[in-house]
Amino acid sequence: MKLEDVFSKESLALIERTREFAKSFFEREGTHGFSHVERVFNLCMHIGREEGADLEVLALAALLHDIARPLEDAGKVEDHAAEGARISRQFLRSLGYPEEKVEAVAHAIEAHRFSKGPEPRTLEAKILSDADKLDAIGAIGIARVFMYSGEHGRDIETSLRHFEDKILKLKDLMYTETAKRIAEDRHRFTVEFIERIRREIEGEL
Repeated sequence: MKLEDVFSKESLALIERTREFAKSFFEREGTHGFSHVERVFNLCMHIGREEGADLEVLALAALLHDIARPLEDAGKVEDHAAEGARISRQFLRSLGYPEEKVEAVAHAIEAHRFSKGPEPRTLEAKILSDADKLDAIGAIGIARVFMYSGEHGRDIETSLRHFEDKILKLKDLMYTETAKRIAEDRHRFTVEFIERIRREIEGEL
């Protein structure tokens, strides 16, 4: 979808300014680099349009949701979702963004982690959580698991256990109907990949 077809010029300018602000937090790529943020943003726009969400709030939350992830990875903060919400509040308030929408963006960021609360209360928060999980399933999800394994010296067997312990459970944790449909397809692809790689490990043709 073209953003120009959905947003006003004012909203587009706000989104672009937010994109540049968010991007400044990422010094390098990786499993949680800015390319992940861009994919989550794209998923949010697709799901949000299908589900009737406030697309401006959703766009800002998607772009800002992982800005504190590099800080958490460096051991500087304990919870990147909570810290990202705090930084986002400051940033959006500095732009004069309406307080009600500031809090809507902040809540979505605080609630996007499936493994840690709070539970998402709004449609926009649920969509962001869904999009973040969807980026861990399917072809992209497979690529990210092995990128992470390369970054941390994990072998193939350890990576496959990660699929079984976490990735294959994500399909059942989606909130929105649109995300559930996307997850079914991505989950199926992931299962097929795991079955294939296990056959190859065992020497089957």
